Amino acid sequence: MHHTKPAACAFMAALAFTATTAFAGLFDKAWIKGTTDKDPVSYKVGEEMTFTLTPMGLDGEVPAGEYSLMVRRSDDFAYGAEEKFPFDGKPFVYKTKIDKPGFVRLEAYVVDRNGKRVKKQFTGDATTPEGRKAMNKFEKAKKDVFFDGGAGAEIEKLAAPEEPKDFDAYWKKQFARLDNVKIPSFDKLEKAEVEQKNPRIRTYAVSIPCADGIRPVTGYLSIPKAVDEGKKFPVRLETHGYGSSSVHMPSPWGTDQEIVLNINAHGMKLPALGGTDADFEELKTSIKSNGKSYAFDPEQNKDPTTAYFNGMVLRVKRGLQFLKTLDGWNGKDVRANGGSQGGLQTIWAAGCGEGVLRANSDITWCCDLPYNQMRLEKKAATAGWYIPWSPGLAYFDAATWAKRIPTTCRTNVTRAGLGDYTCPPMGIAKMYNNIPGTNKSIRWVQGSEHGYVPPEYAGRDFMKEGAK
Repeated sequence: MHHTKPAACAFMAALAFTATTAFAGLFDKAWIKGTTDKDPVSYKVGEEMTFTLTPMGLDGEVPAGEYSLMVRRSDDFAYGAEEKFPFDGKPFVYKTKIDKPGFVRLEAYVVDRNGKRVKKQFTGDATTPEGRKAMNKFEKAKKDVFFDGGAGAEIEKLAAPEEPKDFDAYWKKQFARLDNVKIPSFDKLEKAEVEQKNPRIRTYAVSIPCADGIRPVTGYLSIPKAVDEGKKFPVRLETHGYGSSSVHMPSPWGTDQEIVLNINAHGMKLPALGGTDADFEELKTSIKSNGKSYAFDPEQNKDPTTAYFNGMVLRVKRGLQFLKTLDGWNGKDVRANGGSQGGLQTIWAAGCGEGVLRANSDITWCCDLPYNQMRLEKKAATAGWYIPWSPGLAYFDAATWAKRIPTTCRTNVTRAGLGDYTCPPMGIAKMYNNIPGTNKSIRWVQGSEHGYVPPEYAGRDFMKEGAK
């Protein structure tokens, strides 16, 4: 259910005419700031939500009749059609509500007379190093002039679906596979020191045996040189987002305040350990299944033991186990962090029983997978990039794993985008609600998609400490 106030829906922007493209410079630095009349995740069911969308960074006045604002309102249960409103550069007000606990999504794009989205153009000087850097940054950014955000009503009531009855028994059996494979001592570990610009640390490419039939844990281990003097440090596991299109290479910098193991998701053979282009190409091919990208094959995902995520979970746990064998560990502090797929792995790390005391999970992927499937089946306008549902996926859902996180672990959801429909707000809210106790926080970011965060402004970020 929603309604608008057409009289308030003028959205203006300014534009400088150039000889090359009419009004080309008007939108090149423009973006749309979206705010609500209150904390966007504090509404009650049936309460009116008032969005104000304000154009920012326009370079001139918007010519009358040249542009429109294309707006689409949807929610977790219904998917509305697009509506077009005159765009004049002034704040645009949109009012709506939702009749059950969940989230409203509001999308708005500036379009031309033909309904085509307006695109920004790079107007800097790319002949200088600074200009080239700015151009590269621009090329990686979204070119639309848009807002994509939302608001939630009574989201503390959102609950994930029922979990498999044998969830804990299944993982007990899987983790026992790790007990059968010994972790080598550091001096016997397959490793090779790699170049490091930080003079206070050493970095090694490492390969750590995992369970039988599971590829090893591979990545880069950074150890402060102060360990040689007997000093002790926290340990941290760092995990990656989705992908297999590039070889895992070491960061040239690192911290001298922690021991860090940065792992890839696949156990790929690293160049410093003899990995070749042929090895990498073989990996990219072998991790696919039935023509699907890794983890996306419904047939493979019917059984949790054959699901691609199964090996990934075991590598996460083994990575933590390995870190705790190192002489430089202080014996208490175990940490984990990652974003997107890495955020999913971070929740696994926090819940897998290895004593993680701090977990920072950013834009957490795969929360409440059955809900994502519902969106796919309805071909929702708001449907994002989701793994098709198969029963075996229930054993990897972040919302279920969140229940296993001990209250001793400080769990921070460092970003949850209100316009992120790769990792939808509904799923992240359910995952967060399932984390026991109050030793947790979540940062809801208005106007943030999965790969986009709007510029800093008051009212963009909404931190929730402790409570659901």
